Amino acid sequence: MRRKISTIAATLSLLATVSAASAADPVRIGVLTDLSGPLSDVQGPGSVEAAKIAVEEFGGTVLGRKIEIVSGDHQNKADVGLSMARSWIDVQKVGLIMDLGNSAVAIGVQNLVKDKNQISIATGAASGDLSNKFCNSNSFQWAYDTYQYAKVASTDLVKGGADTWFFITPDYAFGHALEADTRKAVEASGGKVIGGVKHPINNMDYSSFLLQAQASNAKVIAIASAVSDLQNVMKQGAEFNIFTDKQRPAALGILLADVHAIGLAAAQNTILSTVFYWDENDSTRRFAKKFQDRMKRPPSEAQAANYSATLHYLKAVSRANSTDTDKVLAKMRELPVEDDVTRSAMIREDGRLLRDVLLVQVKTPVESKGPWDYYKILRRIAGVEAFRPAAESVCPLLKK
Repeated sequence: MRRKISTIAATLSLLATVSAASAADPVRIGVLTDLSGPLSDVQGPGSVEAAKIAVEEFGGTVLGRKIEIVSGDHQNKADVGLSMARSWIDVQKVGLIMDLGNSAVAIGVQNLVKDKNQISIATGAASGDLSNKFCNSNSFQWAYDTYQYAKVASTDLVKGGADTWFFITPDYAFGHALEADTRKAVEASGGKVIGGVKHPINNMDYSSFLLQAQASNAKVIAIASAVSDLQNVMKQGAEFNIFTDKQRPAALGILLADVHAIGLAAAQNTILSTVFYWDENDSTRRFAKKFQDRMKRPPSEAQAANYSATLHYLKAVSRANSTDTDKVLAKMRELPVEDDVTRSAMIREDGRLLRDVLLVQVKTPVESKGPWDYYKILRRIAGVEAFRPAAESVCPLLKK
């Protein structure tokens, strides 16, 4: 009997020790990003640094536990990203995985966190389907998406008289989705799509595609490409004098870093929508200064979203007084998102953060005061107008 009591006491002591050690473990946030590939400039190390700035602003601890940022390179491969995410959850006890700039990686991680009852936030992945047909109750979409890219600028252009469109589109999932969403937006606004052409990813010579677009006589040449493909189309279109007052480019998924790479001479007067601009107001400039002091350049849209998402998650943990996933998820949905880069935004049932979007125009070289001073803000658009309406979604979480 004494031996049995002694064994029970030892077991209870061991459990108490394990429990105490678990409670003292850091609260870990994983930034799963592209650290070395084509997205590393707009996500990558800058996304990691933005999350660290949020942690420092929060005070470095939550619930008496240290906050730790872990990072990894998904290499734009779904299997690599999924393997890393699974290890983070199972071994390192990471409670939140974010960034996920590649949409295929993001879809895989969203499925994983649902199965494991953890949390993911897509701050860099652009597919609108992440909060539509791939939605789940453990995942959020924080920044831009293909629906917003498609709708905001195209609607404004059509209403201004640019009502015939020709598409130059990359032949892969992102491009197909962006073109499809834009077609719907153009036609819903009274415009007409009169043609289009597909190009391979990482193409170098766009002359034939641009000449086909020119021959269509469409008022808008819509470019559904991204990163280097988008930059090359814009540069070559300007070089060949394809873009004129009669045939305007619509660079649907263009980012601030793309404008920087293209140059104002080629990108000037382009109309686009963005979820973040570093020079919008005093609050955005305050965060941008902290970021630029470390990274020697302003933050991108995804990097700013990483900062915002990290802060919101930590606020939810604090208010829930727990790292329990269900309690944290409830607080994340309950609390408004309010920080230096996001104001008074709310999370919809499908995980879509309904943040305001800016309609902007790229400045001319004469208008710009220097590097990164690239946008004129035309107007602010409420998130409920910019993102996919609930009535158009197939997400079952919106049908309840």
